[in-house]
Amino acid sequence: MCVWQIDVRSGGETNGVSASMVKLWVAVYKRYGAAGLRKKFDHYDAPFRLRALKLMWKNHWSYSETAIVLGIRSSGCLAVWERCYHSGGIDALKPRKRGRPPKMPDFSPARTPTTTDDESRSKKDLLAEIDQLRMENAYLKKLEALVQGQKHQKAATPKKRK
Repeated sequence: MCVWQIDVRSGGETNGVSASMVKLWVAVYKRYGAAGLRKKFDHYDAPFRLRALKLMWKNHWSYSETAIVLGIRSSGCLAVWERCYHSGGIDALKPRKRGRPPKMPDFSPARTPTTTDDESRSKKDLLAEIDQLRMENAYLKKLEALVQGQKHQKAATPKKRK
């Protein structure tokens, strides 16, 4: 065991960091200097991800080695990229839209077509509009039934005397 390994272990243990993480930091520092240890917020496109995976496979590198050579901050993302590629191909490597998807579709007036000429609209659009109108009618009927039920219930309930 060399002196460098002892220092890495003791330095890591003292500061609550694993020895493998300290080794990774040392390797990144040797390759890129202090700039390599600064925070970096990069998003990688699908072609870059595919090139990284092919380079890793061609040279038989580990995730950590590939991350160091390409300047990728987290070697764990390479494992995710590899899993995605094997399950879904190049399309699975495309970055996904971040954030929570909307709960309800937006039916604002701005999104509805302004033309009333049914001849120029496709059959699919017309059927979608019919479905939307049917849903609105069903909703309004249920609402009306609930309001009538509440009125009927209030009228049938006897009032208490004080």
